[in-house]
Amino acid sequence: MSTAFFSHPDCRLHDMGAGHPECPQRLAAIDDYLIASGLDIALDRREAPLASLRDLGFAHSSGHVDEVCDVLERLEASGEMHAFDPDTSGGPGTLKAALRAAGAAVAATNAVLDGEVENAFCAVRPPGHHATRDAAMGFCFFNNVAVAARHALDVRGLQRVAIVDFDVHHGNGTEDIIAGDDRVLMASFFQHPLYPYSGAVPKGTNMINVPIPPYTRGAEIRELIEANWMPRLEEFRPEMIFISAGFDAHREDDLGQLGLVEADYEWITLRIMGVAERHAQGRIVSCLEGGYHLGALARSVATHLRALAGV
Repeated sequence: MSTAFFSHPDCRLHDMGAGHPECPQRLAAIDDYLIASGLDIALDRREAPLASLRDLGFAHSSGHVDEVCDVLERLEASGEMHAFDPDTSGGPGTLKAALRAAGAAVAATNAVLDGEVENAFCAVRPPGHHATRDAAMGFCFFNNVAVAARHALDVRGLQRVAIVDFDVHHGNGTEDIIAGDDRVLMASFFQHPLYPYSGAVPKGTNMINVPIPPYTRGAEIRELIEANWMPRLEEFRPEMIFISAGFDAHREDDLGQLGLVEADYEWITLRIMGVAERHAQGRIVSCLEGGYHLGALARSVATHLRALAGV
């Protein structure tokens, strides 16, 4: 089984300041662990290209794309910082990082659809699933998974794709972009209540939202996935699956209070792969979202990748 690993050094240029949990060290921790564990040699490493404005426009309004790019271009020139919201700041390295993150998702989609690899993982930052059609928020500027999913539909001609989001936070941005688009089925679980304090009431019938109370452990979450996600995914028969792969539901991560461990991420990945094998020729593109305890993040990503690569 061939798995591509898309990333780029530019993704480490985005820095929101000392002590911010969404930090460049996240990607360094993943890389270091993959090399130390030997898993690196099983992956097809590829450099992420820059996303085009056209790519971004599949998920975002032209006003949002223009505003974010204009602000980030000024920061790139001035070296200053700008706060988009209390948690989300841009700086001189943010524009390239954000364009590489979305570009990785699009390039991974093309590589999988062209049959170059069976699946792909994008080790990128900033993350994307809180970015709505018209706003940057929650550490996110552009919605990488939504951009890629719409690329698969609007450029590559697929009829049905699924988005699976297992970040501890509700993917409100993805829901905002794809709610009501019957070509997309989004399945997610998330701790509730927790930032961004949404998701309890889905915005469309193409959403499977599973709010989960704090301190829920892996066995209960597996049961909820079986009961809520799996029947709908099987009925929908997606031609490709996109994953918003957040690893902050890990029990060691301080940004949430759920109780997943690496074995749970392996189980979730394998269940998603089963759907992909039955309906989508195994085609999966997974993009890094959250995960802020560096050790737990690195171990969980490696577990996810081992399942994807079949090693």
